Amino acid sequence: MKLFQRLLLAPAALGLLTPISANANEVNLNEISNYSDVESIELANFNNEVSTKSPLLAGGEGLMDDDHDHGPEDSFSSTTSASFSVDMAIGAVDGNSDKIEALGTAYGYQIDLSTTFTGEDALSVSLDAGSGGVQLSELDLNSNGDGLIVDGITYTFPLGEKATVLIGDSTDGSALYSTACVYGGFTNTLDDCGNFSSAFTSATNGASLSASYDIGNGFTGAIGFSGEGTGNGLMTKESTDMYGGQIAYATDNLGASVTYANLDTATAWGLNGYYTFDDSSLPSLSVGYEFTENEGSTADQTQWFAGLQWDEVGPGSLGVAAGTKGPQSEDATELMAYEAFYSYPINDGMTITPAVFILESEAGSDDETGVVVKTSFSF
Repeated sequence: MKLFQRLLLAPAALGLLTPISANANEVNLNEISNYSDVESIELANFNNEVSTKSPLLAGGEGLMDDDHDHGPEDSFSSTTSASFSVDMAIGAVDGNSDKIEALGTAYGYQIDLSTTFTGEDALSVSLDAGSGGVQLSELDLNSNGDGLIVDGITYTFPLGEKATVLIGDSTDGSALYSTACVYGGFTNTLDDCGNFSSAFTSATNGASLSASYDIGNGFTGAIGFSGEGTGNGLMTKESTDMYGGQIAYATDNLGASVTYANLDTATAWGLNGYYTFDDSSLPSLSVGYEFTENEGSTADQTQWFAGLQWDEVGPGSLGVAAGTKGPQSEDATELMAYEAFYSYPINDGMTITPAVFILESEAGSDDETGVVVKTSFSF
């Protein structure tokens, strides 16, 4: 900094000294340099005094008065963290007249904020934006437009040494479940591991409550509830309320879970399991089966899923999966879904995933075939 100041000061000093040079035999540049040093010290002390008395607060609130008594509220909380993610995709889906077959693009943007007050709890807020696109809706990207919206708010805290409780809005009532699946699904149809209804993941627009308990020896238990929260209220005759529970067992190589849900007008049971080999050249296997019994004249439904994933194939991981196209009515023709993807990191914050998927359609309609490349950023 001193050298920079001297470089700035020297031309100005020489310009001032030029008229004097006719009457002076020499110029003491060291004195000029010393003067610059003195000015630097005084300027630094002045800046330090200003910064001490009038801090600039995060968020652009402005400078405080000099006589303000500063406290922790004057700065951004050191217990708050933020993470950001961006997904950008390009691809096309052929075969379904409801979708445009031309090449399409889509993006998703998400901000996750988390604050702890005790070191063990977490207040979390998710902000989303994005244009999922008609062609690429299977990627499950945000589709609410370019404006950020609150996608979910939760508060999680421990209850004793083994229990955890989560309360929130616009989030899954099964948020603390530990469904036995190690497959990282790519498409929206297969990423629930065949556990769609029993985890009541579709009920995300109201209030939710979830709790888990560490039973020990690899066993955990969890319960969950989702309700409307507004409009018809909670647990009224008119409201739609869903609740359920799960028992899970997990080790490094083996896992299994049983999930139950009361869906207000139906009940669902889900069975999931996984197995991983010690040999990294072999894939992990994840499977799922679900049965939903509907009230009234609506036919019962079933769905199943099976996925293989190699975590170390070259620089990335490879996954293939097959299953029903969501819950299937027992009195209808079973429709299938297939996918394959290869995900490889470019660096710590960037991952590229090319994928292909096929979704069967009812008789008279062509099956959907999609080819997509998704680039994900996290920072």
